[in-house]
Amino acid sequence: MTVRKLGLALGLAAAAGLGAGAAQAEPLKIGIIESLSGSQTSTGRLFATAAEYVVDQINADGGFNGEPIEVIEYDNAGGTTGAADKFKQAVADGVHIVLQGASSAIAGQVTEDVRKHNIRNPGNELMYINLGAEALALTGEKCHFYQFRFTTTAPMRVNAMVDAMKEAGDLGTKVYSINQNYSWGRDMEDAIKAAADRGDYEVVDTVLHEVNKIQDFSPFVAKIKDAGPDTVMTGNWSNDLLLLMKAAGDAGLDVRFGTTFLDQVGNIANAGDTALGHYVAHPYNIAADDSDFAENYKAATGHYPVYIEPQTVNAIRTLGEALKTVDFGGGDVSVTEIAKAMENASIETPLGPITVRKDDHQAVLPVVVSKVVKDPKYPVDGTDLGFGVVKVVPGEDAIYEAQESCEMDRPS
Repeated sequence: MTVRKLGLALGLAAAAGLGAGAAQAEPLKIGIIESLSGSQTSTGRLFATAAEYVVDQINADGGFNGEPIEVIEYDNAGGTTGAADKFKQAVADGVHIVLQGASSAIAGQVTEDVRKHNIRNPGNELMYINLGAEALALTGEKCHFYQFRFTTTAPMRVNAMVDAMKEAGDLGTKVYSINQNYSWGRDMEDAIKAAADRGDYEVVDTVLHEVNKIQDFSPFVAKIKDAGPDTVMTGNWSNDLLLLMKAAGDAGLDVRFGTTFLDQVGNIANAGDTALGHYVAHPYNIAADDSDFAENYKAATGHYPVYIEPQTVNAIRTLGEALKTVDFGGGDVSVTEIAKAMENASIETPLGPITVRKDDHQAVLPVVVSKVVKDPKYPVDGTDLGFGVVKVVPGEDAIYEAQESCEMDRPS
């Protein structure tokens, strides 16, 4: 566990003025329960870096409740057991808000821990901000008042991708669905089937496979080839995406891929020219942002914002806007009041506004559809490849109806 009072030097300068009348101020504590060791470390570290980037700015502006916001990192070691253990530690440390993003399975553990804690401890609630876990169940049957999600879901990504690929003439009339056999992959398969009429295509076949256990995708590629699709849509990530695309390239499979995580760091470096011309639907593309955010982020962190970092920045920026509307006068922090403020918070981004839907606490945010091109303005992974913007879908067009399974009990 590491503890940081981010922007401490600047924060202390500001707190010196604030602290004169607020000696007993309770600092807001944010716990990042993320994969900070193991195979998903690179992704977990990106969530933490992006969150701390914004908290640093809030602290530089004076912090909150008369104190710098504290950020405490907890390593869940990439598993639900580790997340449950670290959640208990976070509670013991007095954390008010939990951040997490990598893995819907871990998100399910964290949000359930938060829900149970709040039932057992009225008046001492915690809030969970989901930065990247996209399983629909999290804002469906698992929804609750103290959980907020600031990333997309399968319907948001698939619908945007279908619209953009159809408009570009790259979708075709036959689509093959291949996904990982867990909540996210099943959500993707459902979304691909549901979008068939929207895209005027036939789903020629579907397959669900084990997660990150398959080393040779050639048998799957052979089945895809037999089905004769124009486009293969997949929510696969990490090695499952790379090995699938590599096997397709080795077999000379002439299809277009419509993906959701091709922008994960390292994917383009591994795929090389095999990735050229394939699509990704994601919450952000640096090439679509004409503000100074990218350069400021690089100055602070040493690299341009990538993958899940921008959505994390936007989530914490929204929290920052919510904090501006509550005032605890240097006394105790009320998480319930912060959660109520989050429902009404919004931010403007160069890609469009981001708001929170009260029905299920799903963020309404833009979706960008991009295509891998050569010699872009912002090359990735040390290659000459990057993501060219095809279409930016506004949040109000990308969002779907709240699920009926979300039955949210609201505090009075």
